[in-house]
Amino acid sequence: MMENACLMHHDETAARLRRRLLQRLSPLMGVLLMAVAVLSGCSDTWNDPHAPEPEDKVTYYASYSNQPRHLDPVRAYSAEEGLFLEQIYEPPLQYHFLKRPYELITATANEMPTVTYLDENRQPLGSDAESPAYSVFTVKIQSGIRYQPHPALAKAGGHPLYFFEHASESAEYGSLNDFAETGSRELLADDYIYAIKRMGDPANKSPLIGFMADYIVGLTAFTQTIAETRKSENVPLWLDLRQYDMKGLEQIDDHTFAITINGKYPQFRYWLATRFFSPIPWEADRFYHNPGFKERNLTLDWHPIGTGPFMMAENDPNRKIVLVRNPNFREEFYPNEGVPGDQEKGLLTDAGQPLPMIDQAVFVNEKASIPQWKKFLQGYYDRSGDESSNINSATFDQAFNTGPDGMSLSAELINHGVRVDEEIRPSLYYTGFNMLDPVVGGYSEKQRKLRRAISIAWDDQEFIDIFYNGLGQQAQSPIPPGLFGAKEGREGINPLIFDWDEQRNRPVRKSIKHAKKLLAEAGYPGGRDAVTGKPLVLYLDTAGSDSGPGADWMRKQLDKLGIQLEFRPTDYTRFKEKMRQGNTQIFRWGWLADYPDPENFLFMLDSHQGAQKCKCDGVNTANYDNPEYDRLFDRMKTMDNSPERAAIIDKMVNIVRRDNPWIMGFHVKDYYLSNAWVHNTKRHGISLGTLKYVRVEPAQRAEKQLAWNRPILTPLLITLGIVIALVIPAVRAYRRRQHSTVVGGRPE
Repeated sequence: MMENACLMHHDETAARLRRRLLQRLSPLMGVLLMAVAVLSGCSDTWNDPHAPEPEDKVTYYASYSNQPRHLDPVRAYSAEEGLFLEQIYEPPLQYHFLKRPYELITATANEMPTVTYLDENRQPLGSDAESPAYSVFTVKIQSGIRYQPHPALAKAGGHPLYFFEHASESAEYGSLNDFAETGSRELLADDYIYAIKRMGDPANKSPLIGFMADYIVGLTAFTQTIAETRKSENVPLWLDLRQYDMKGLEQIDDHTFAITINGKYPQFRYWLATRFFSPIPWEADRFYHNPGFKERNLTLDWHPIGTGPFMMAENDPNRKIVLVRNPNFREEFYPNEGVPGDQEKGLLTDAGQPLPMIDQAVFVNEKASIPQWKKFLQGYYDRSGDESSNINSATFDQAFNTGPDGMSLSAELINHGVRVDEEIRPSLYYTGFNMLDPVVGGYSEKQRKLRRAISIAWDDQEFIDIFYNGLGQQAQSPIPPGLFGAKEGREGINPLIFDWDEQRNRPVRKSIKHAKKLLAEAGYPGGRDAVTGKPLVLYLDTAGSDSGPGADWMRKQLDKLGIQLEFRPTDYTRFKEKMRQGNTQIFRWGWLADYPDPENFLFMLDSHQGAQKCKCDGVNTANYDNPEYDRLFDRMKTMDNSPERAAIIDKMVNIVRRDNPWIMGFHVKDYYLSNAWVHNTKRHGISLGTLKYVRVEPAQRAEKQLAWNRPILTPLLITLGIVIALVIPAVRAYRRRQHSTVVGGRPE
């Protein structure tokens, strides 16, 4: 009995020793196991940030840095939102992918819209009418186009399956994936009519509501009717807009509709190629107004529904957004003609091929540019940025070499087979003054001189050189180069801000001495109020942080005049609200053309587009209000390009230069990089809906990823050796101790 007890005691002690040894060795064994796992998988890439790619799917990988705020096509106006929406929604028209100058072609339309001019009595006029009372745009859409599968269109017994009256009925549905059934139906003319009515519904806060009210007949009255209806006590959760007529909209048949606009506005055809005029089925509007849905982000602003080549399969904007091929997409083919040079660049290799050419697109949220750039070089992103971004200052030096002969790709990128595409997008980046502000706003000569002095000191050429690697051009007017009305060279400079340098053959800003003189005449000599002696402090409102070199640069510009610049950062939502309420003082803004016409830039200074006037997200962010400018704009916007139109544009530009509501800023030349396995990467300066043309070779991508991401095993082998060297002595010591204990017969 004693012997057995001793052995039992020994066994317990040995077990304790083993546990103690294992506790001491467990960190080392963890390293050993990790090394073994890595080594066992070294035949494949082990740092791939993406989930395994389905073997039967061709996937395109991209990134985005700015999250989309709106996915409702009547609300979304930013490039970040267009990156996704223009792959999902289809207006009647689109742009030819390859042709330059930009050319409108049909999308869902069966043919280009016809335009009929009418007099005040709605009687037809000739096609050459110069001043008609009305213009009627008639659009005939293709038959057989169908919406993507969506629960809003699911039916049972001929009735919508998921229309609920009470919140308790919808409680089990937290996402679109919770709906067991989906449905589809044909695209109808009424869907375009319903979408335009949604634009006129003030509840949707469309940024175009003020602008389009000037054109679409009956839109203003419709908006007022809906606003009054919504104020009533018994308004339902969903307002069926089909029950309210708009005078300027007519359904001719199931596939034909007409829009009547006031006067003559040739540019209206361009708007028919924007996402604002994309169709919305009434069933989707009703579905997303189910009780309880809004609280779960089950809204059209979060989950789009369209007829386009892709549909949104996953929307987690903090992490990633996934688009997949729409199985119901209409028949469309890659173009078979382009412009000189397209054939040589391989841009016509896929002529006649069905679209889209990929099965899904995975967009990952990359908040910092360096990780995104590194993953591009590793082959994990197909292009250097998303459809709305280009090479930035953080990565430019790694991408390009600059020298006396110009700019060229770096050796690393050449060895990778990377291609570069460039695009001069019709765009303008400017610094705005809120003309409602008592200090920097107003129209007195003193207030103009204050803004002019600041504009001279604000050296945007230096900003371009520092932050855009010199890839930009100082703006002289609101109109970008290449559009009708823009003037180049000496003839085009703003003489109130610039002088012409004959030797360098370029504009240069007037001297700081001249700016200080203007500042003194404005009542702020040396940057101090001439009456009170207090320093002049100005505020720049931003959406985000005020830290970083950009903020330092901006402060230094006003330091030249003795003016103090402070920042008022807020989040994007609050910033937009401040812009809408006219509560800013100075702000930075940018505009990318909706269509290639000067009217699309000059309308940003039309007083009717000011947030205070239209009570919406107006594009006149400066709240500029000049009756003479408005009068000329109303004449210019209805004209075809002609010498008379050019003369009116010149007058408008000079008025803006005198009033100086903006520091005109600059236009940017964009460069985009694509890995060798990505094809059809030509950029379009207007449209973002080009993902359907992209072709990817997954096998080549996998081969390059493996070659560019081979693990460096030497450090792991050294670590493994150290682990083994530590483990073996420990095991030997344990065995000696165990042997000594057993022989002595006296366990500790």
